[in-house]
Amino acid sequence: MRLSVARKLSVLAVSAAVVSVGAAAPPTASGTAVEKVPVAVGYGGAVASVDADASAAGIEVLKKGGNAVDAAVATAAALGVTEPYSAGIGGGGYFVYYDAGSRTVRTIDGRETAPLSADSGLFLENGKPLAFADAVSSGLGVGTPGTPATWQTALDKWGSKKLGSLLKPAERLAREGFVVDDTFRAQTAANEKRFRYFPDTTELFLPGGSLPVVGSTFKNPDLARTYKQLGREGARALYRGDLAEDIVNTVNKPPVDPATGWNARPGDLTAKDLSAYRVKLQAPTKTSYRGLDVYSMAPSSSGGTTVGEALNIVERTDLSKASEVQYLHRYIEASRIAFADRGRWVGDPAFEDVPTKELLSQRYADSRECLIKDDAVLTSPLAPGDPRNPAACDAGGTAAPTTYEGDSTTHLTVADKWGNVVSYTLTIEQTGGSGITVPGRGFILNNELTDFSFAPANPAVHDPNLPGPGKRPRSSMSPTIVLDQHGRPVVALGSPGGATIITTVLQTLTGFLDRGQPLVDAIAAPRASQRNQTTTELEPGLYNSPLRAQLESIGHGFRLNPEIGAATGVQRLPDGKWLAAAEKARRGGGSAMVVHPAP
Repeated sequence: MRLSVARKLSVLAVSAAVVSVGAAAPPTASGTAVEKVPVAVGYGGAVASVDADASAAGIEVLKKGGNAVDAAVATAAALGVTEPYSAGIGGGGYFVYYDAGSRTVRTIDGRETAPLSADSGLFLENGKPLAFADAVSSGLGVGTPGTPATWQTALDKWGSKKLGSLLKPAERLAREGFVVDDTFRAQTAANEKRFRYFPDTTELFLPGGSLPVVGSTFKNPDLARTYKQLGREGARALYRGDLAEDIVNTVNKPPVDPATGWNARPGDLTAKDLSAYRVKLQAPTKTSYRGLDVYSMAPSSSGGTTVGEALNIVERTDLSKASEVQYLHRYIEASRIAFADRGRWVGDPAFEDVPTKELLSQRYADSRECLIKDDAVLTSPLAPGDPRNPAACDAGGTAAPTTYEGDSTTHLTVADKWGNVVSYTLTIEQTGGSGITVPGRGFILNNELTDFSFAPANPAVHDPNLPGPGKRPRSSMSPTIVLDQHGRPVVALGSPGGATIITTVLQTLTGFLDRGQPLVDAIAAPRASQRNQTTTELEPGLYNSPLRAQLESIGHGFRLNPEIGAATGVQRLPDGKWLAAAEKARRGGGSAMVVHPAP
C-alpha cells in the first residue's frame, strides 16, 4: 500500500506542474484589486488563503527573506483586515508548524478561554439554556482572545522577523483600504440587523449607514492604529494596558444603540483574565495512514482526534478502488462514528480526562469500523464507544446528539524556500463574531464561548464541553500537515466551517491521497458532511447528482447545504517547487500564490 500511495503522489506531482499557474501578484495598492487564482506552482515558497490581499502580504514577507512562520503571521494579520468577520485579533486559533531542519511538527493552542469566574451554568438563565441567538451577540459569549499571543509565541519560537515589521502590510492595507467584493458585501448584509445593535460596528462596517458597495474601497484606520500599537509594544499590548482595558469595558458593558431594544447580556471578563492568558505549546496528534504520518491539533481541538479516528476507520478499505458510491458511503459512516466519539470524549484536557492516545489507536478504530455495513446505514445519533476498553462491533452506550457549532473561521497555509510549513486556522467563531466592535480599535470581538455546550446534550451522558473557569471551548479546527516516511512534507491543508471543518479536511485528504485528485480538485470537489446527525449535508454538486439516489437506496438521508468549508493547502513537489491551492468558487474563490512562478 505504501508503494501505491507513493506512486500516486508522484503522478500528482507531475500533473501539478502542468496545471494552470497563477502568477504571484504584488501587494495591493489603495483602490486596486489583486487577482484571485486557485492554484500556483513555483519556487521560493507559497501562500494559500481565501483572500488575494492576504496571500500577497505573505508573499511579500517571503520575498524579503522571511520564513513560513513570518509569512503566516503577516497573512493572518491581513486577513484580520479583509476577512474581519471570520478572523482577527479579537479571536483565537490553532497553529501547526513543520520545522524542516529537525523534520518535526509542533503546535500552538491559541484557543480563547472563558473568564475565571465562569462555571457550567454560564449560559443558563432561570435554570434554562439561553436561546442561541441571545448568546451570540452579547458580552457573555466573548472569550479572552488568543490570536495576538499565538503570533508572538510563534515568532519568538520559530520566526525570523519582528512582529512590528510583519504587521506593516496589514497596517497599510487597513489604512489605504481594500476593494469590496461580493462576498464581503454579502457577509455584511447577512449580519446587518445585529451589526446595527452596536453603534461602533454600524459606523465601521455600514459606512454612511449603508451596506458597503461592491468595487468601493473599504478602509479601517482604527485597526491600522491598533496594529501599529501591537507592532510597537508587542502582543502584550492586548493583554495589559489601555487596549486590554478597552476590551474589558466593551465585554462587560456592550455599547448598544438603545433604539434597537437589543438586550446584549454583559460578560464578566476582567483584567486578570487577559493578563493571565497563555497559549499552550503542545504535541500534535499523529495518525499513520497509508504509510504516511498525518499531524494535526490535539485537544482542546477535536480536529486531530476526529479526523485521525476516521482515517483509521477507513484504513482497512482500499478507497482507491472503491466506486464513488462505496467511497462516499464509507467516508460518511466513518465520519458518523468519529463524531459520536468526539461528543463523548473530547474537551479541554486541563479539565477533562481526554483519551487522545486511545481515540487514535488502530485497535479502537477497528472495533468501530466493523459497525459499517455495505448495504445499510448506521442510525444517528450513534452511541459512543469506549476507547479505553474497545469491544469489537460494540454499538456503545447511550447516544447524545451533536451540539451546534458556528460555521465561519478562515484558514491559511504557507511554505518557504527552506521547506518549513505552517497550517493555521483562526477564527472569531460565527461570521461576524459577537458583532461587537471595540470602540476606536477597529476589530470585532469573538463569540467563541458559544462553542461550549449550553447544557448537556443528553443528561444521561457526560458532556466534556460544558463551560468552566479559564476553560477552552472544544473546537473542530483541523490544521493538518502530512509527512512521508522520510519526514518530508507531502501536503498541508485546513478549512473553516465549524464542525464541517473535520469532514472537509477528511474528504479532501482522502480525495487527494486515495482517489488521485490533484490538490486543487480535491479542494473543489462537492462535499458531504455527516456529524452524527439524522441526515448528511450535501453541497449542490452531490445533492443534484445521481449519486444521491444511489446512496439513498442504501438508507442515507440528506439535506442541502449550499456551501461547506473553504479550504486551502500547499503540496511539496520535486526539485524544490511548491504548489499552492485554494478554492475555485467557495467564498468567491481563494488565492494561491508562489514567490517565483514556474515557467
